[in-house]
Amino acid sequence: MTIISSKHELLQDLLKKVSRLFYTTLAVVPADVRDQVGLAYLFARAADTIADTELIDRPRRLGFLNRLREQVLCEQVDWAQIRAIQQAVGPIQHVSAERILLERLDECFRLLLACSPEDRHRIQRVMTILTQGMEMDLSMFPGTSAEDLAALKTLDDLDRYTYHVAGCVGEFWTDLMCAHRKALARWDVQRMSEVGVRFGKGLQLTNIVKDIAHDLQRGRCYIPEVMLAEIGLKPHDLLDQGNLPHFRPVLRKLVGLAVDHLDQGWLYTMSIPRHETRLRLACMWPILSAGESLKLAMSSPDLLNPAVKVKISHGKVYQIMGITTGTVACGYAGTAYWGHLRKQLV
Repeated sequence: MTIISSKHELLQDLLKKVSRLFYTTLAVVPADVRDQVGLAYLFARAADTIADTELIDRPRRLGFLNRLREQVLCEQVDWAQIRAIQQAVGPIQHVSAERILLERLDECFRLLLACSPEDRHRIQRVMTILTQGMEMDLSMFPGTSAEDLAALKTLDDLDRYTYHVAGCVGEFWTDLMCAHRKALARWDVQRMSEVGVRFGKGLQLTNIVKDIAHDLQRGRCYIPEVMLAEIGLKPHDLLDQGNLPHFRPVLRKLVGLAVDHLDQGWLYTMSIPRHETRLRLACMWPILSAGESLKLAMSSPDLLNPAVKVKISHGKVYQIMGITTGTVACGYAGTAYWGHLRKQLV
């Protein structure tokens, strides 16, 4: 049996078991903020697992999400509540990583209690907003299949949703980095947090674009009805793959909106001092991967086909990592790459 000798090693062991890709990517994050980012990820992943467990009815899922959030916010954890979540949600997980995470949820709470009060507050705040977004998701989309398809109504709804599920992570990241990295001591935390929100929204819009067909099959249309109405379409029309040519004007608008947000993300990245190579890389990788994903989605003839997963290859991800790492997160090289990508998108 392996003996885990420190809180850091315990967290790294759990991250490795839950998501090897995230664990690998997290390695580039500076060591003094790595554990806080990893722990926030584990809590967000646990909450997302609860929200997506369709074998449990929606009212109970909402109840478990509320319990999880309450315990994250508590100074004294009620371990009976944690066990109740574990026993109800853990054993029915089909994905082993998610089952392992729920089984070890109590360890996540012990790690949270070991954080400094300031870092614990940061994780509490982002988890509050993220779980509110998950509750919003469950409330706005009452069905689980294409037959029960529901859609966001307006662009404001879309903007609100992308803030709650991703934009708030940009705030968390900025606050955490400014508190721990001396090179960012002169940053205006509020202003850069606002830019960080745009960064997160751009990444979530990318997910919405590339996952359209998959989400439709789950009864969720994140494309606002008002945008579809402009071209004479309704949400159910997107279930017909033959409507892809008709849908393309809206697709271009969505991609343009995502690129506008990602442009802000790139400005955010270039505001990080050059010698903070790890932080720069941690921001470059998701932006460039998002750009490649948007390019793939725009050119795909199967964007509305639920049988086809629109996703860049692991090889492309590693290529992005290799190029940016090989140039030591050079702003000139990275900006040239991003500029080349965005010309193909807008």
